[in-house]
Amino acid sequence: MEDLKNILAEHPFFKGLNEEYFALVVGCATNLRVDAGKMILREGEDANQFYLIRSGKVSIQLMTPNKGPIIIQTLHEGDILGWSWLVPPFTWHFDAKAIELTRMIALDGKCLRMKCEDDHDMGYELLKRFADIMTKRLESTRLQLLDIYGDRS
Repeated sequence: MEDLKNILAEHPFFKGLNEEYFALVVGCATNLRVDAGKMILREGEDANQFYLIRSGKVSIQLMTPNKGPIIIQTLHEGDILGWSWLVPPFTWHFDAKAIELTRMIALDGKCLRMKCEDDHDMGYELLKRFADIMTKRLESTRLQLLDIYGDRS
């Protein structure tokens, strides 16, 4: 558990987090290894965790009826995967697949939701941090769409 605490403490997402909240987060964390080619999560399934990628690459994909999976983003070391655990109905809105051997820390979303319900200040603090990630990801997707569907004159 001490290793997880040190790894999480060094991650920018957790910088400046109240020590009490940080201890609760660490208590919900476990190490995870995912082999290349394995699915980490699937659209429509229950979203009960999020992940801090320690090494490897993960593709975020959308399944399309005519083209199959389309990669909308690739995540790397240091990135956070998943925010659907935080927002009802707590289901994934995309697929995620390990492109190469990926080591992550999985954080139990159910555990954290309960702790956030007990302490709304903690919940608000985590929500602000995830809102920043969501905003950056949406901006990245917007730029991709502009690149694909932009000026066609």
